[in-house]
Amino acid sequence: MAKKKKYYTVWEGNTPGVYDSWDACKAQIQGYPNARYKSYKSREEAEAAYRESFADHIGQASPGSKPAKPKAPRRNRDEIVWESISVDAACSGNPGVMEYQGVHTSDGTQIFHKKFSLGTNNIGEFLAIVHALALFKQQGNETPIYTDSKIAMGWVKKKKANTKLVRNAKTALLHELISRAEAWLRNNTYKNPILKWDTESWGEIPADFGRK
Repeated sequence: MAKKKKYYTVWEGNTPGVYDSWDACKAQIQGYPNARYKSYKSREEAEAAYRESFADHIGQASPGSKPAKPKAPRRNRDEIVWESISVDAACSGNPGVMEYQGVHTSDGTQIFHKKFSLGTNNIGEFLAIVHALALFKQQGNETPIYTDSKIAMGWVKKKKANTKLVRNAKTALLHELISRAEAWLRNNTYKNPILKWDTESWGEIPADFGRK
């Protein structure tokens, strides 16, 4: 099945406007502090949203969807620790082609990126956090780490990735990395705070791949 086309509204970025591809949108938000953008199913929706404010569209449901549950009060973006790293993962299918990355929260500059032929989103989120922890351990760096995955945070806390991904020739390398990550957590301590990114209040995490 062909992937449905999306349109992207950029309220705050290098050049605000409406774009018809993720690559075009990404060029406007990459490296732009506090970029504000969102994807839509049609150009009409995207253009209508652009004529309104970004705040009116955070968490807004698509036409025809069920009414959303009442939301908790939005937290101020001033609460964000900008001197930090943000991590995220993306998966085309679950399992499917999986990748994860870490970026500077303040400007979106990429710090690391890994891609695998078969994996799951939760595994990617877990490995991204451990990758950041191990990197900072080498550097003697106590930088905070943001993630939007409660599951990955739980796996890191328990030092165990509770995945059911089948082990075969395609996933052998990934399972080896998972085992190494679990061993690293068991054998190392760290002082880096692992913080939950508040997507509902702050928009997508800066490391987001923009494929929702």
